[in-house]
Amino acid sequence: MFFEFRFYRVKEGCREAFVKLMEEEVIPFQISKGMVVVGSFVGEQEEDLYVWIRRFESEEEREALYKAVYESDTWKNVISPKVGDLLYREKIVVYRLVPTPKSVIR
Repeated sequence: MFFEFRFYRVKEGCREAFVKLMEEEVIPFQISKGMVVVGSFVGEQEEDLYVWIRRFESEEEREALYKAVYESDTWKNVISPKVGDLLYREKIVVYRLVPTPKSVIR
């Protein structure tokens, strides 16, 4: 099992709209495809920071879920253009982390 921590930088003045998009469209859509979304956060001191966490049981599961989400017509034609309007895709940073044996989050 591993987690994917995704750090996004939202365009100035767009954080509220981006959070709404994530919570009302992106996350529900991805969950409907089988993604496990552990959490969603905004920066307390950084107005442009948005972070979310997804969990995968294996690399094979991640690949299958990525395909189900990112190759779908809904993602390509409806959701992705909205995301691109609100954040800087070139500033996305993704960390893959494995929980330690005593980690509460699993």
